[in-house]
Amino acid sequence: MIISERIFKILEEKKITQKVFSERTGIAQSTISDWKRKKTNPAADKILIICEVLGITPDELLSETECRGNRQTEYIRIEKGTEEYILLDSYRSLKQSDKGRIWGYLEALQEKRL
Repeated sequence: MIISERIFKILEEKKITQKVFSERTGIAQSTISDWKRKKTNPAADKILIICEVLGITPDELLSETECRGNRQTEYIRIEKGTEEYILLDSYRSLKQSDKGRIWGYLEALQEKRL
């Protein structure tokens, strides 16, 4: 699967329209349409903003692998369809304020275990 196909697959999974994607990335809608129509890939200088908007790492975009762990030293594959994958994907779709609430809840659970 080429990079642009992966981008459109993720857009579909996250229910993000091409228009919204264009607005969030600053990439022209016509350019995004060209990726789909002409089966071309985005320019390398756009990869980071694309990944930021999609809530994935460049490695995830380029290798089709969900990762977690210390990004500098360790990658752990998370298989699609697992509870862990669904949890991570759901977290990524939350607003920043809701992510903060999740972190607070997680910290409370971890303190409870001690």
